[in-house]
Amino acid sequence: MPMDSLLDLQRKWDGAARWYDLATVALEALVFRRLRSRLLKLAVGRVLEVAAGSGLNLTHYPGGLDITAVDLSPGMLIRARNRGARKVAVMDAEHLAFKDGSFDTVVSTLGTCTFPDPVEALREMRRVCRPGGSVLLLEHGRSNRAALAAWQDRRAPKWAVHLGCWWNREPLENMRKAGLQPRTATHSLLGMVHVIQASV
Repeated sequence: MPMDSLLDLQRKWDGAARWYDLATVALEALVFRRLRSRLLKLAVGRVLEVAAGSGLNLTHYPGGLDITAVDLSPGMLIRARNRGARKVAVMDAEHLAFKDGSFDTVVSTLGTCTFPDPVEALREMRRVCRPGGSVLLLEHGRSNRAALAAWQDRRAPKWAVHLGCWWNREPLENMRKAGLQPRTATHSLLGMVHVIQASV
């Protein structure tokens, strides 16, 4: 990704760090908190969380894990540290600065919808996950209901400009394009939220 675009994206999320948790409190309570808990209980061993944001996942992991949290936004990582994240690093999801096979589990929640190239980011997640490990994804995506999907497609460009999220992407298909092998996939919120466990 060009450096100016990266800096623009970084500035956008640094600005959002001040209000993000407050703006999403209702959806967290109604939808995402339950889905985070269900997904993250599958995490084992050395865990990399990509696009960790303000650290909303941290209370949902099982005990005893070695968690590294990365995000493009230093502002978001300050929030994650305040929630207890110990290992944090500013990093572009499409260029992860880790050796191949460094982690047992790689996690991204509500992140790939914001990446300029989600397939490339997912390839990087696959690369840094050990063979036989898991990539866990909780993501916005295109509904499996035709009328709702058409509405998402119409609204997506404006939604992305204002909130940074392309909510009509296809997370399951993107994982396959990245060479991951989905094991389980469930959908919530009228098919617009996807919870996926994939093998490396």
